[in-house]
Amino acid sequence: MDAVPHRLPSPLEELAEPALERVGVRLALKRDDLIHPRIPGNKWRKLRLNVAEAVAAGHDTLLTFGGAYSNHLRATAAAGRLLGLATVGVVRGEELADRPLNPSLARAAADGMRLWFVSRSAYRVKHEPRALEELRERFGRFFVVPEGGSNAAAARGCVALGRELRGRADVVAVACGTGGTLAGLAAGLDPSAQRALGFPVLKGGGFLNGEVERLQREAFGGRRGRWELDGRFHCGGYARSDERLREFAGAFAARHGLAPEPVYVAKMLLGVHTLAAEGAFAPGTRIAAVVTG
Repeated sequence: MDAVPHRLPSPLEELAEPALERVGVRLALKRDDLIHPRIPGNKWRKLRLNVAEAVAAGHDTLLTFGGAYSNHLRATAAAGRLLGLATVGVVRGEELADRPLNPSLARAAADGMRLWFVSRSAYRVKHEPRALEELRERFGRFFVVPEGGSNAAAARGCVALGRELRGRADVVAVACGTGGTLAGLAAGLDPSAQRALGFPVLKGGGFLNGEVERLQREAFGGRRGRWELDGRFHCGGYARSDERLREFAGAFAARHGLAPEPVYVAKMLLGVHTLAAEGAFAPGTRIAAVVTG
C-alpha cells in the first residue's frame, strides 16, 4: 500500500471550540480521513501491514468480514482494486442477499468485491476452522483479514498514529469499534506525558478492554501506553443515533463546515465535549481527536 499515493503524516488542525475554551481546553483534529480518498484513516493504517503480509505470502485474494454498513469492507475492496488483489466480503445478515445493496456495499461491489451473505448464527462462528474451510471450498485460497481489520498487524500499523502525535497533545481521543486503532495508538504515544481515550460506538462496549489488551499482547508482548475507555456515548448502539447526538453533530458542522461522520467520529467528539463539561480535563489540556473516516 505504500506504493499508492497517500498523505502521511496526516494533518493536525486546531479548532476554536468556545465550550472547550471556556474550561481551558484546546482541541485539534487529527485528520486521518485525509490519508487517502478511498482508504481513509484507521483503515489505511490497519490494512497496510496486513496487505504487505498477504502479498509476501503469495496471496492474490483478501477475504474479510463485516456488517451491512461496514467501512472496513468498503476500504478493503478499494485497497484490493488499487493493488490488483481480489477481495471477498462475508456480510452478516443472510436476509440482505435479496435486497438492493446499500451505498456502502454497492461501493464495495463496484470495486470488485465478491459479497457473500451469511446468517447471523453462521457469522458468529466465522473464524472457526470448519467455517473457514467452507469458505475456502467456495472461494479458493485467500488471506484472512479479521472483522474491522483488527489484529496484531493492524495494531502495529497504528503505532505511527501515536508517534505522529508525540509532543502535540496531552490526550488523544479515538472512537472504537474493534479496538485495533486504540491498541496501536496508545503504544505509539509517550506514556510519561500522554494518554489515549477510547469511545466505544457499540452498546455494551466494555468487552473492548479485554480486546485491546489482547491485541497489545499479541502485537507488543504486553500492555503498552496509558489508555482507558468511556462507554457512555454509543447513543443506542452501532450505527444508531439519538437526538442528543444529532443536535451535537449538526451544531458542530454549522460551526466548522465539517460534518462529523455519524457512526464513529460524532460519538467520539460528543464524548470529548461532555467530559470537558464534567471537568475531566485540567485547564491547559491539549486534546487531539482522531478523525478516522
